[in-house]
Amino acid sequence: MQLKTILNRVEYFKSFVYGKIRWVDDAERPTIEVNIEARRNGRPLCSGCGEVRPGYDRLPERRFEFVPLWGTAVYFVYAMRRVECPTCGVKVEKVPWCDGKNQLTTTYRWFLAGWAKRLSWKGVASAFHTTWQDVFRSVKHAVSWGLAHRSLEGIEAIGVDEIQWQRGHKYLTLVYQIDEDCRRLLWAGKDRTTKTLLRFFRTLGKKRSGRLRFVCSDMWKPYLKVIAKKAGQAIHVLDRFHIMAKMNKAIDKVRAAEAKRLERDGYEPVLKHSRWCLLKREENLTEKQAVKLSELLQYNLQSVRSRLMREDFQRFWEYLYPACAAKFLDEWCTRTMRSKIEPMKKVAETLRRHRALILNWFRAEGAISAGIVEGLNNKVKLTMRKAYGFRTAKAIEIALYHQLGDLPEPEFTHEFW
Repeated sequence: MQLKTILNRVEYFKSFVYGKIRWVDDAERPTIEVNIEARRNGRPLCSGCGEVRPGYDRLPERRFEFVPLWGTAVYFVYAMRRVECPTCGVKVEKVPWCDGKNQLTTTYRWFLAGWAKRLSWKGVASAFHTTWQDVFRSVKHAVSWGLAHRSLEGIEAIGVDEIQWQRGHKYLTLVYQIDEDCRRLLWAGKDRTTKTLLRFFRTLGKKRSGRLRFVCSDMWKPYLKVIAKKAGQAIHVLDRFHIMAKMNKAIDKVRAAEAKRLERDGYEPVLKHSRWCLLKREENLTEKQAVKLSELLQYNLQSVRSRLMREDFQRFWEYLYPACAAKFLDEWCTRTMRSKIEPMKKVAETLRRHRALILNWFRAEGAISAGIVEGLNNKVKLTMRKAYGFRTAKAIEIALYHQLGDLPEPEFTHEFW
């Protein structure tokens, strides 16, 4: 079977034919060059309006990189025609294998974008003898097409969170669809301000926002404000993970202050190497950490009491009835406020302020899993590590949409990936 026959099977162009094919012994890397010619009596299409127009002149030959065959680079060679369009003026013709000034064929860009989901971008560039920038442009092309063709209908539950993408308090706001049958990244935006989340709701639209049934978020004030305004009909649930994370942060703060105080007063450093045995759940402790914790429980320390308060609060999530859960929450906050442990008292004050949203956990009746948003956040972190080298928030957004957006792809005659 000739190479021309293979190309016609996998990449057929209606108004063009493959011409001469030659092997080029390049100094750096051997290549296959495939000439493309327009069919006889074929008239070019205007790249502006897409209509058939009369030819104007021809430009010098251009090379378009195609998917490598047998590890050998393949280039299409074609002299682009210009058309005289009464609507758009003199324009370069529209060709089916590429668009604009791109040097990579559309098929090759989708090929690189497909591999960029499996490997690091640097790994893809190295494997196919191209550049990181070409891989990035290919992924950007795939994301742009996917966002333009995706559906935003039928969304009932969303999760809102932020992630730090660079030091210096540089954040991205992430909005996920967390319906049982569809979990994907819906939107990513720079910063974590009121304006940031408002941009998402403008993208979603008023009608779709009005159909939301559940919203899950943390206690960040700008998020709470926007969600109440734009999706007030939805049951707004505060994320369980963030509530427990606040308690862990308070416990760690108590431990650090108490360890310094014991050292200053000349007591035995019993809190040394105790951080993780205080923060971890009992079932997650190693044998060494379990022994350390049993030793600490013999002391009347604020750190130990704080941990016991947190373990006591875990019972809150096991209640079946909202009224019983509300009673437990109120009693827990009262006991904690009497504990004289300032970081834990601040946690209790926070829970009191957001009492209604916390109790919405029971109104949702298990429709929202506590780990969905955090699980997606872990995938975000993995994606950022896999495509390391980003210096702009926009590049990270593109990578996240590509990996987690569940974006549609066009149908091809043949897939190379």
